Amino acid sequence: MSAARDRRERATIPHRKPPSADGGTAARVARERNPVRKAGLILGPGFITGASDDDPSGIGTYAVAGASLGLQMLWTALITFPLMAGVQTICARLGMVSGRGLAGVLRTHYPRPILYGAVLLLFVANTINVGADLAAIADSFRVLTGIPAIWLVIPVAAAILALQVAGSYRLIANVFKWLTLSLLGYVVDSIIVHPDLGTVLRATIVPTLSLDPRFLTTLVAVLGTTISPYLFFWQSSEEVEEEIAMGRRSLRSRRGASPAEVRYSTVDTTVGMAFSNLVMYFIILATGLTLFPAGKTDIKTGADAAVALRPLAGDVAGILFAVGMIGAGLLAVPILSGSAAYAVAEAFGWGYGLEKRWDRAKPFYGVIALATALGAAMSFLRIDPIAALLWTAVLNGIVAPPLLVLVMHAARQRRVMGDHRIGPVLTVLGWIATIGMFLAAGGLAYATLTATG
Repeated sequence: MSAARDRRERATIPHRKPPSADGGTAARVARERNPVRKAGLILGPGFITGASDDDPSGIGTYAVAGASLGLQMLWTALITFPLMAGVQTICARLGMVSGRGLAGVLRTHYPRPILYGAVLLLFVANTINVGADLAAIADSFRVLTGIPAIWLVIPVAAAILALQVAGSYRLIANVFKWLTLSLLGYVVDSIIVHPDLGTVLRATIVPTLSLDPRFLTTLVAVLGTTISPYLFFWQSSEEVEEEIAMGRRSLRSRRGASPAEVRYSTVDTTVGMAFSNLVMYFIILATGLTLFPAGKTDIKTGADAAVALRPLAGDVAGILFAVGMIGAGLLAVPILSGSAAYAVAEAFGWGYGLEKRWDRAKPFYGVIALATALGAAMSFLRIDPIAALLWTAVLNGIVAPPLLVLVMHAARQRRVMGDHRIGPVLTVLGWIATIGMFLAAGGLAYATLTATG
């Protein structure tokens, strides 16, 4: 019976429009005449993924990049945009076409050691990321309330976990995504300080490279926090959740995708990544224009990073930064723990889904609780919040390349994607991202060994 089921699951994906596509997003978009509502229908998992990519780890990393290196890292925003948009589009298409999340694809089509190795890497990286983000959220609440951050970690973690279990991620996203708009203050701030446009343009389009360990550490961190492993799994799983919400509850009904669905998913993901990179660019620019020239190159807390917003916000710069960091963290932590839970649940064949009641998916919510609890415990190591965020990004930069190899291989397989295998553009973008991240991580290892030797 099990062997027969496995054969059915490995069957070729239908190359026609899914049976329920007429009731899906593509049909609703086609019927909608109001352009604002049409945009709202198109922007879904990809846009939320893009917003969550600017999590506290990302914000802290970009602030460190600008403060410690000035404008030397500004070019990475331009280079990483097509790469991260390409990678996330590939992950979205994997989920949409196969009807499974990334871990489900690995479970069906790859040997178990590869599956378990990938899921273990993700769980470890995500748990550490959860810990760093929780510490950053607690530190931001300290700025607002004056209460020591160490006392706030457990209540913050418990509140996020309660929202995930008792509510839904959609509720969390709808409430807290607006707080992240305060990060756009960096855009205004960068204009207020009247930068030299020639210098900024040159730093944007001309890459700066160095074998200095600090430079390579920051480069790996920037790549790791923009092209993050947890987003690979989250994006594919959320595409599946979207289809389930449309009524496509069986694997067969989810397989395949219409051209319109593929097109709208690409737009959704690209817009999300564009928003993420806009924030990234201006955080590096603002901190590079304010903190670096002032000699504030060693930032340790959110209050240190907030100094970059003083030209715009004056004495309330800390409040503005804290609100943005809290909003970003409350969006990101559920995605970090949730993507780990999706991966583990699919790897072991458990029921899963943030829209399911906890008593119908106890192991899934158990993984979320475990990742959150371990992350909260790590916050008591008393590492400087910004340093923890930076080194978490470095870890993601090391974990991402081998996982990208699996993503790229799966996306080119007919047994996985049928006629929807990715084309030459996405293939080139995906492999450039993969090779580039391997080279950056390898360069960091070489520079570190050389310096210590």
